Amino acid sequence: MDNFLLLLYIAPLSYLFFKLFKLIDQKRHQCCYILDYQCYKPTDDRKLSTQFSGEVIKRNTNLGLNEYKFLLKAIVSSGIGEQTYAPRMVFEGRETNPTLEDGVVEMEEFFDYSIPKVLSRSRVSPQDIDVLVVNVSMLTNVPSLAARIINRYKMRDDVKVYNLTGMGCSASLIAINIVQNIFKCRKNVHALVVTSESLSLNWYSGNDRSMILANCLFRTGGCAILLTNKVALKHRAMFKLKCLVRTHHGAKEESFNCCIQKEDESGRTGFHLGKTLPNAATRAFVENLKVISPKILPVRELVRFTIASFVRKMRQGRSSKGGGGRPTIDFTTGVDHFCLHTGGKAVIDGIEQSLNLSKYYLEPARMTLHRFGNTSASSLWYVLGYMEAKKRLKKGDRVFMISFGAGFKCNSCLWEVLRDLGDRNVWEDCIDEYPPEKLTNPFMEKYGWINDEDETTFVMPESI
Repeated sequence: MDNFLLLLYIAPLSYLFFKLFKLIDQKRHQCCYILDYQCYKPTDDRKLSTQFSGEVIKRNTNLGLNEYKFLLKAIVSSGIGEQTYAPRMVFEGRETNPTLEDGVVEMEEFFDYSIPKVLSRSRVSPQDIDVLVVNVSMLTNVPSLAARIINRYKMRDDVKVYNLTGMGCSASLIAINIVQNIFKCRKNVHALVVTSESLSLNWYSGNDRSMILANCLFRTGGCAILLTNKVALKHRAMFKLKCLVRTHHGAKEESFNCCIQKEDESGRTGFHLGKTLPNAATRAFVENLKVISPKILPVRELVRFTIASFVRKMRQGRSSKGGGGRPTIDFTTGVDHFCLHTGGKAVIDGIEQSLNLSKYYLEPARMTLHRFGNTSASSLWYVLGYMEAKKRLKKGDRVFMISFGAGFKCNSCLWEVLRDLGDRNVWEDCIDEYPPEKLTNPFMEKYGWINDEDETTFVMPESI
């Protein structure tokens, strides 16, 4: 009888322990780790110097004096230096009539540089890749870019493929989110995320100011990221994904139209950056922070902010003079490093003011913008590479990624650093030169005379 009663107790307890073990084991295999990543560094013959940039602008016969002045102002205030990279067809003088092959070759040069490096360093064969996610927003061809990678590296027949287009500068975190969701239902998976942007077919040669602005900001770049949920590889991983939040304001007309590919009045296709873009970005950013803040910040900071907001509201109700300055959340209480999208100097400045961050936290984004420009969806990984090259990333640190993109979207995530990192990646040849004493580029010094010209008498000099 005693043995029977003992069995009655042991059986449900054993079942409970089994279910608990199964749940814990399942959670362990759902983790999303980055094994390695490799940014793309084009060859030096594709650097956009001040002299060559002037020649490219001069080749555009659709521009007049006012457009020259606008471009000079935009470039000088862009935060971009002289070492950014442009598509090869620009250096061949074919930006007005690029071919599909130009776009494909631009992507294949990136594939051949980054993918073999990231696989080799991680000791992973192309045959080991279970999931491939490719995001290139502005180049769609048949077969897809993902199919080209599979063919080039002879991946398995059962590899799961996701080819993303039209997702804009925020696409790499969307790709990470796809991998994260796959990891929740499959064990022991290797995933390769390939993120870039094709500029060859999207170099604007018209005179619409909202479109020629894109030529001043966007530059060639890309990154290959290798992820896994294999618990046995945790000791080799660099980062662990803690959480990811996506915000999409495509239902709002102002947000939808502020950043869009379209044709100008002459039928030339370009990328329109509207005046409502800052407002759309701010709204999406605030909504995103509302969701992710409770997930990444300590309770004490959330309580402090709530109390401060309540006190301010009470003071506003009692006094006609208002309740003082608006309280802000101190994100540094839960975040050690801020990895920001290099959408432009104005974007970085806006985040600096919104989050009240010091120059130290903004340095990686500003230096990346200066050295590589806005490389669209891959820009986050160049910023991360700067932090690693500067040996800032230590075990246990938390890295907050923030990206913006057409739609309009704001996506963010938090990574935990799993070991001390110090690889220089694409910053190998120049990291010791950063940060420079001044970020000013020489465009004003060389072309500032354009501001003194009169529209009625202006004639472009033979040599500039």
